[in-house]
Amino acid sequence: MTAAEEFIPESERVTRALRDQIIDGTRGPGSKLVEREIAAELGVSRLPVRDALQRLAGEGLVTPRPRTWAVVREFTPSDIADLSEVRSALELLGFRLAAQRRTRAGLARLRADLDAELAAAAAGDGPAARRAAANFHETVTDLADNELLSELDATLRSRMRWLLGQHDDFDAVAEEHEELYRAIEARDVEGVQELAVAHLEASRDKVAARKRRPADPIGQTTPL
Repeated sequence: MTAAEEFIPESERVTRALRDQIIDGTRGPGSKLVEREIAAELGVSRLPVRDALQRLAGEGLVTPRPRTWAVVREFTPSDIADLSEVRSALELLGFRLAAQRRTRAGLARLRADLDAELAAAAAGDGPAARRAAANFHETVTDLADNELLSELDATLRSRMRWLLGQHDDFDAVAEEHEELYRAIEARDVEGVQELAVAHLEASRDKVAARKRRPADPIGQTTPL
């Protein structure tokens, strides 16, 4: 890989860092995002921070405020219900198409995501398990081989990754993904449909249970 290929613009680096912190819960809902403070923390000027906050606002993770700061978006119950409805529609289609159209190379990618998730869950590494689980779902969309579905997924990706991270039941989710993987591998379209419906219902229950738990002093729910 050349030096040019390795170069990542500062605004992209800041965007990735803040996005991961928001999705992982390091920066809780309602947390202030002040340009000068983030710039000092990440060792950059304020301009890439400003660009990153604007991009994250467009992705639905940040709510802009006047002048030089913003806040991490606080998803309301209505927001979560809307996301869950859209997720259900897109993922049921994605899983069905993936079972029909999966390739050997695609299955290898999906297996790698699943193995990473299983390993992280076994190690109790919550952030890594959540990221690997989100990667699993995004790879399923790639296997569906539908350009419009991929475009919709890209538009909603950050919010969906946030939604997929609203649980602490890593082993159970990984086991559900294992069953989904096997159905895709077997090209079992009806079977994957049934598993996906059950997976989505379980996910909604996990999100609801997490939201009912008391929050800690910085606005995050207490881990299980």
